[in-house]
Amino acid sequence: MLICMKYNKYTISTIISAEDILSAELAALGIEGVEISDSNLPEDDGVPVFIDDLPDNPLSDGEAYLSFYLDADSDNSAVIAAVKDLLSELKRSMDIGAGTLTSDTTEDKDWLNNWKEYFHQFVLDFEDGKRALFIPSWEKRDTDTSGYDYVINIDPGTAFGTGAHETTSMCIKLLHKYVRAGDVITDIGTGSGILSILALKFGAARAAGTDIDPNAEAAVYKNLEDNDIAPGLFEYITGDILSDPGLRAHLEKKADVLCANILPAVLVPLFPHAQGLLKNGGIMIVSGVIDTKAGLIRQELSGNNFKIVEETAQGEWMAFAARLEA
Repeated sequence: MLICMKYNKYTISTIISAEDILSAELAALGIEGVEISDSNLPEDDGVPVFIDDLPDNPLSDGEAYLSFYLDADSDNSAVIAAVKDLLSELKRSMDIGAGTLTSDTTEDKDWLNNWKEYFHQFVLDFEDGKRALFIPSWEKRDTDTSGYDYVINIDPGTAFGTGAHETTSMCIKLLHKYVRAGDVITDIGTGSGILSILALKFGAARAAGTDIDPNAEAAVYKNLEDNDIAPGLFEYITGDILSDPGLRAHLEKKADVLCANILPAVLVPLFPHAQGLLKNGGIMIVSGVIDTKAGLIRQELSGNNFKIVEETAQGEWMAFAARLEA
């Protein structure tokens, strides 16, 4: 017997230039499968495109609509209240257009998997000429990989992180530059585990990853297996590094490199704790920083004994590498 589920569809009316920050902020709230509709994105027979990587230079800044879907039988009041608070906060700091939230009910669809139709394998090029090929698990793996130094088989599951988004790709490039053979990595907000997997392939000896999302664990261990990473090289921990002193104590002074691809709202309170997680002289790599928040991140890094050694930008996003000073 076919059971037809119902979903509440919530749509944010915004503008094209605000799509990226809104998508990232919604992901931080645990909202999956954001659907984007605007005049710059192609449509296939009127079906909106699910997309992991937005255009760097939009052709126009007209109206845009971001939709997400929640189970109609669940109590979503806390999530919706958080979205409304987010919209109010963003309106005070940037132009997001109308910033209104409307809702409707829709029939059963596979909203968590439809986006896979639009996500395909891609390549990252590094400064030293090396190349990494990323292959999603749902595509055939018969590609000729002989011209690539790193081949990553990735399936984010319901955890965020494929490597294609600017924030993740910048973090990967900085890890490639600063990870040394034998390093220990701590990955805050590990998601699919992609940053730790790359760090291990770049020569790290061990990695530990934390995430508040219990769904991340299954995605991480599947990706470790798919990329021939021995489970003993990676320790996954579900927990909140900000509120759990036991978790911080467990990871104390273990990392040569600490990475966090998280939004500034989480990065800023993380910085004081980061000092306790890194060895002296260790490197912290942070991404997920919208350019309007770059000044705040510079200030907070400096105020917490970090010296910025590199900044990089892609589109409206920025990433930083900073060294912990004694």
